[in-house]
Amino acid sequence: MNKAQQRKRIASVAARLVAEHGIGDYALAKRKAAHGLGLPEDTQLPDNAELEMELSTYQRLFHADEHTERIADLLRIASETMLIMQKFNPYLTGSVLDGTAGRYAEIDIQLYTDSAKDVEIYLLNQRISYEHSTPRSERAEAVLTIHNEGSVVNLIVYPTKEERVTLKTHDGRVRRRARLDAVNRLLLTSTPRDTP
Repeated sequence: MNKAQQRKRIASVAARLVAEHGIGDYALAKRKAAHGLGLPEDTQLPDNAELEMELSTYQRLFHADEHTERIADLLRIASETMLIMQKFNPYLTGSVLDGTAGRYAEIDIQLYTDSAKDVEIYLLNQRISYEHSTPRSERAEAVLTIHNEGSVVNLIVYPTKEERVTLKTHDGRVRRRARLDAVNRLLLTSTPRDTP
């Protein structure tokens, strides 16, 4: 295989690992894929955009109906959660927004407030149970994880001043995010389930 073919093959195997085994860490999925293919550790790995393209292809080929329903369900849960958290300027981000969410995907919602404690107090007052999770970014003040209808929702709390900052992915791309109105538009355009 030439280097381009090798990168595509790694991305393809990594996409299967993400879709079938719930590996949410793309870097880990790519390393496991390269190892599984018997390639040396210094092999050049595909970037996240290449992996996401293969993941979309994999889901379209092997999980088309299931994937469409899953995305619609996750968007609905995200919308409901964002409505409840409206006072904290919520934005949906991650694989649910991108449409690449696999079977074990978590919903990531960014919140902006002067204090993460305000979010915790609000959740307690709303009788919403949560647990603390480890932030994936130094910029995040806290990650409060809630469970909703079998789905995991991560409320990633940032200081208010961070709302104007453009966040980037590990590979340097701008991290997409959407407000509630945009999420609701996505939800309306997602394929509805068959009704009797």
